[in-house]
Amino acid sequence: MSIRPKIIYPKLSYIITGLCFSIHNEYGRFLREKQYATHLETKLKEEQLNYQREVEIGDSHNIVDFIIEDKIILELKAKRAITKKDYYQTQRYLQETGIKLGLLINFRNKFLKPKRIIKIDTPAKIKYQ
Repeated sequence: MSIRPKIIYPKLSYIITGLCFSIHNEYGRFLREKQYATHLETKLKEEQLNYQREVEIGDSHNIVDFIIEDKIILELKAKRAITKKDYYQTQRYLQETGIKLGLLINFRNKFLKPKRIIKIDTPAKIKYQ
């Protein structure tokens, strides 16, 4: 008997990553983060997805790049490499909002490699400061 883990929001995350691949293919890897966000916002509107951009969350006043359909946090980066700090940042956002899934996407890579980050049950203040 095989136990398969349940994938959180597979259709929605597939659509979002597809839009990001489309932007990466069209504009390359050397734009600024805000420019990628603007192009993504246009594509989200075309797909008629509900989203919020640059949302201030919690008491920390952190700013999330996108919250899509109130189900997925999308964090965009345009830097040489994703670091632990970036993972921890996204995990803190998941903890503060209660959202279950975060997507971390670095457009600077030659090949786009979306990272799925699942909300864990550890309070953000304990582990992700």
